[in-house]
Amino acid sequence: MKKFLLPIFAFIALAACNNDDNTTNPDVDYSKLPQEFPFSTLKTLNGVNIINGGFGSGATAHPTQKGEFYVITDRGPNVAYSNGIKILVPDFTPTIMHFKINAEGKIEVIKYIKLKNPSGQPITGLPNPVGMGSTGEVAYAADGSVLGTDNYGLDSESIVAAKDGTFWVSDEYGPHIVHYSADGVELERISPISVNTGTRKLPAVFAKRRPNRGMEGMCMTPDGKMLVGTMQSTMYVPTKALATNTTLTRIVTFDLATGQTKQYLYKQDGGASDSVCDITPISNTEFLVIERDGNFGSVGGLKKVYRINLTNASDVSGTDLTAVDGMKINGKTLEQSTWDEINTAGLKPVTKTLAVDLVSKIGYEHDKFEGIVYLGNNKLAVFNDDDFGVADDGNGNPKTKNLPKTGKQDKGTMYIVDIQ
Repeated sequence: MKKFLLPIFAFIALAACNNDDNTTNPDVDYSKLPQEFPFSTLKTLNGVNIINGGFGSGATAHPTQKGEFYVITDRGPNVAYSNGIKILVPDFTPTIMHFKINAEGKIEVIKYIKLKNPSGQPITGLPNPVGMGSTGEVAYAADGSVLGTDNYGLDSESIVAAKDGTFWVSDEYGPHIVHYSADGVELERISPISVNTGTRKLPAVFAKRRPNRGMEGMCMTPDGKMLVGTMQSTMYVPTKALATNTTLTRIVTFDLATGQTKQYLYKQDGGASDSVCDITPISNTEFLVIERDGNFGSVGGLKKVYRINLTNASDVSGTDLTAVDGMKINGKTLEQSTWDEINTAGLKPVTKTLAVDLVSKIGYEHDKFEGIVYLGNNKLAVFNDDDFGVADDGNGNPKTKNLPKTGKQDKGTMYIVDIQ
């Protein structure tokens, strides 16, 4: 495949969590950072340029080659519409981009990997049908006509590159954790109990994720034994109306050898509209986690990274993984319970301390801070999701997504920052 040179945007910004083999290397020159990724135009719709971007929903370091990374798109350019979303490019395929930082300190694209179903056919970002991971969202074309569904469709949000050359990807539909070959062909799909996708399962309660707020972050522990996934926001357990603890979200671990899962509570600083996004490992028990809101950083947005530790946190799986509402306290779900009630029951969330505030540290101006990779030596790679350069105009149509500080169209940007 033809190689492209992309100037690197500073301080690295990659997402996702992989093992910690990609420690800071004096042979990798990050001094040209920051820079934004230059992208071609994917499509022009009503005078709005939809860029061939989106590589920031998730990212991961190459497990053995320092200075090489993988970034992944989500389901594709879209805007809110009616009881669902307009998919602006219906045949868009969620894609992995493999790149390296070359000797000139620029990004050199090695190849693109389109995700495929088990038969080797490219998937789409269309929602799953009922029984296969549906969120209840309806997909519409740009003209408002109803689109179909895709059994293997994915709203991909995070990626892990394993040492055997395969990839693990999590998403916001099912939520699914999908294992892909080095060429992007689906090998296994792990979903909540009751979702019709294979034999290894996540606990049933995870099917109650909010639409478009599924498994936003995922990483692999440095020993290669465990996947660790973060849910973006409070789940609707037992229902949207009754899930009143809007600062509670969950972390799930999946043992790759045994399929055993554990669940932990995470206490957000913000509320229902804020997000827990990517996660990257420092050790097998300590991680870095994103908390953000939906505002641009340059207008007072929340863009923070916290160190968390699972060591003394309580496993809140309960005794019945098929229970759709999960563990309960005095007849109430965890999402119905206050933190005082949770503490009284002897359940401890993960511990957390602030690692870096990107707004105060570097004047971070993007809204969707969605990717981090720990590089070792207190260096953190950071990446934003540019939404393909489009935003919702409030009437179900796209408009150009401009940064308020500069007025320029938002594009994927890489940073490297020091953390505490």
